Amino acid sequence: MTNKRLIIILSIAVILLSVPFFAMQFTDEVDWDIMDFTIMGILLFGTGLLFELVLRLVKSFHNRVILCGGILIIFFLIWAELAVGIFGTVFSGS
Repeated sequence: MTNKRLIIILSIAVILLSVPFFAMQFTDEVDWDIMDFTIMGILLFGTGLLFELVLRLVKSFHNRVILCGGILIIFFLIWAELAVGIFGTVFSGS
């Protein structure tokens, strides 16, 4: 069961990465290079692996929800910073 869940999590990451790849084939609005795919792949796979780690190690449902929610919030904050620079760091995309 746990290996099947890990495969599903990693498959979702691959599917999410394929969306901008296929969008680039049909429009000029999406302009990703190899570095964009690499960074987003690290973020997606890292988040998915952290989810799997929490699901394997934490037994309490309440604690699982809190930890996975925290991981998801951190993911979205990093993603937003890299995309538009909401915090104004040197890593921002703007």
